[in-house]
Formats: sequence, structure tokens, C-alpha cells
Amino acid sequence: KSRRRRLGSFQLRAANAPSSFDAHKSMSDYTPAPGCNGTVLKIIKPGSGKEITKGCKATVHATGIIKENNKKFWSTKDPGQQPFSYDAGVGGVIKGWDQGCLGMKVGEVRELIIPAHEGYGEGGFPAWGIPPGGTLNFTLECLNVA
Repeated sequence: KSRRRRLGSFQLRAANAPSSFDAHKSMSDYTPAPGCNGTVLKIIKPGSGKEITKGCKATVHATGIIKENNKKFWSTKDPGQQPFSYDAGVGGVIKGWDQGCLGMKVGEVRELIIPAHEGYGEGGFPAWGIPPGGTLNFTLECLNVA
């Protein structure tokens, strides 16, 4: 039985995209994500609104890039896409995202680097172009918390 969790139903567009991840960046710029064992975060732009907490409905803009090949696999800002909403902190999405977004405030832009074991695992997610053991790099903007 597959234990993979989807981020949600959306149309994917494979495309190359510049990654906000730079292999030469100092990992000291990143903070371990609470509740994770490997996922790290960096606040790019602070927010000042309501905070994402366990059980709330969060709406975000997100762009996901595969670190190993620098390819974008999803962006809510692509034509035909829309912001992504999910129930935070309850396991409905991959662990690195679920835990790594907790504490984000409306207006905040945050980068998450999610290792395979807190993303799609050793099997990856081939349908989205995510290779086995792929590390994910997300840039997220918190739009709303309800």
C-alpha cells in the first residue's frame, strides 16, 4: 500500500526553473524545522498576520524544485494554477511541508529544503518527475490562515 501523500489535486507543468537553492549557500542560514529530522527553513520575508497552527486551513503560493536537477515540478503561480489550501499539521501533506510551514505568518515568504525521508522517500514520485531519494526545495508565501 502506498504511503505517499499528495500535496493536492492540481495540473503539473514540467519546466526548468531557476532554484532558490544554491549549493554554495551556508546551511547556517537555515533553521531546523520543528517536528522534523532534516527539513530546514529560512524566512525570506517576515509576515505579520495570523500564524499557521495545527488544524487550521492554510492557503499558500508554492513553487517546488527538485534540488538534484534544479527542475521545477510545480508552481501555484504558473498559468492555470491557483493558491494551494490544506489542513496544517495533521499529516495530509508530506511531513517536511506539514511541519515546516507551522508558525508561518500571513505575508511571510519561507524556503523549505525537504530531504527525501520527509518528502516522497526512496521511491520518489515519478509522475511529478521527483526522482528516488529526491530532495525538495519549496518557496512558499502564506496568503491566508483560517
